[in-house]
Amino acid sequence: MARPVWAGNLSFGLVSLPVSLYTAADSHTIHFHQFPRGTSERIRNRRVNERTGKEVQLDDVVKGFDTGDEYVLVEPRELDEIAPGPLRSLEIAGFVDLAEVDPIFFDKTYCLGPRGEEYGKVCSLLEQALAKAGKAGIATFVMRQHEYLVALKAENGLLTLHTLHWADEIRDPKKEIDTLPGKANDSEKELTTAEQLSNAMSLNWDPEQFHDIFQEKVAALIKAKKAGETVEKAEPAAEPTEAVDLMEALRAGIERAGRPKDTGGQATTSRKATTSSKAAARTPPPKKRIRSTPKEDLSELSKADLHKKAAAANVPGRSNMNRDDLLKALSRP
Repeated sequence: MARPVWAGNLSFGLVSLPVSLYTAADSHTIHFHQFPRGTSERIRNRRVNERTGKEVQLDDVVKGFDTGDEYVLVEPRELDEIAPGPLRSLEIAGFVDLAEVDPIFFDKTYCLGPRGEEYGKVCSLLEQALAKAGKAGIATFVMRQHEYLVALKAENGLLTLHTLHWADEIRDPKKEIDTLPGKANDSEKELTTAEQLSNAMSLNWDPEQFHDIFQEKVAALIKAKKAGETVEKAEPAAEPTEAVDLMEALRAGIERAGRPKDTGGQATTSRKATTSSKAAARTPPPKKRIRSTPKEDLSELSKADLHKKAAAANVPGRSNMNRDDLLKALSRP
């Protein structure tokens, strides 16, 4: 079972609801220890007094801020004593239209649950009200000696809490990045071709189609090195597209992605194309001969490569399949 990272009271108006906060996502990053090259002796990070060289226990550590000519030392309890509002309170200042909150402000997501079955009705009522109104509750609260600006949302029948960046933390790209291009004087033909490419590559959002291939490669590398084997290196990155080759690259991308989807009647069809389509309506086109292609040998592919092919073929349940299951599913006619 998940353990709460914070517990306190959520209040709005005159309603106070005891809640617990849980992290909504879990990282699957593979973590490594550090070793001096050529040895099996681990490198340890320790808190050491720079003068005596002796290790310092965590309970004896205080915080210090460098003011330039001296350090100002602060005890953890002193930070708790000056925290704005009660430490265990999450009070909603008001409700805003969710569409008004720019996505750049969102940081980390937590799930919020009532502490006790008797508070479930109030929690459910708030969730339904937020979902129906399309609003988010805006609040600030203190967790682990940091104050957070947060948005309380309704998502899939649950209350979720999203930490938000403070306004002065959002960078202005135009001031921070000196290589940003201005508005290019693109031709109508280039713009139309770029739109056709985006239409040809459109897809339905399905997060199950995507997975962390790099972490699978790292796990395969570890397994191979343990067995004394080698692994195949990744293909080099694609070369940047030269400006003079832009149109050719766009056309090639369209051909590779397949025929563009109908854009809803945009006026891009020439008179010649209209005439030929009328002629085609009178004379049925000859049937094209279908040449069968040799069946690909999948037995040598890795699980990651098989998963990519299964995603392209829209194989149901692929995310829960092992390598043999993927191989069988892709081998079916």
